[in-house]
Formats: sequence, structure tokens, C-alpha cells
Amino acid sequence: MKTLLLLPLVALLSLPLAAEQVVIPVGQQAAEKQSIQRPTAGIHKDKVREQFGEPLSMHEAVGDPPISSWEYADFLVYFEHDLVLHSVLKRSAAPATEAP
Repeated sequence: MKTLLLLPLVALLSLPLAAEQVVIPVGQQAAEKQSIQRPTAGIHKDKVREQFGEPLSMHEAVGDPPISSWEYADFLVYFEHDLVLHSVLKRSAAPATEAP
């Protein structure tokens, strides 16, 4: 009886498994958004607000030095104290796939 149960299990485990690996180089990620203007390092929070308007949300500072962030529709801005440390594009939504 055990042999009958082991045979399908061994057959199943011996099948080759395959997965498609999709690699997108960092420089090509969010390619459609690369032209979006966003804050550059060293700009004061007041200047960011003046140029880009009110953020969708603001996250309080944590750590030492204090790092806070603001969220805009297409990017996030990270601040150290009151100066822009870095801004990053949000990832694009994955295209919807149709069920077979």
C-alpha cells in the first residue's frame, strides 16, 4: 500500500519545475515616469511645498538624525531635518492580466 502512495509522489517530484524570471534593470524601472520632476537633495521643506504643493501624506520623523517623508502622487520625498535627503519614484502598478 505504501508503495502505491510513494509511486505518484516520486513521479510528481521528478517533473521538471520551471518559472519565468523577469529582470528589469534599475535604470529602466518606472521608465514612463523618469521625466517627472521631483525635488533634489538639499532643498528645504518650504521650497518643496512651494514647488510641488501639499503632499498627500506626511510621515513624522524617526531616528537620529531625524528622517521624515512626504508622499506625493508619483514620488516620495525623504528629509533629514528640514532638507531633502532623497526623492524616489513610486513603482508603477503592474498591468492587469486577464484570466484564461
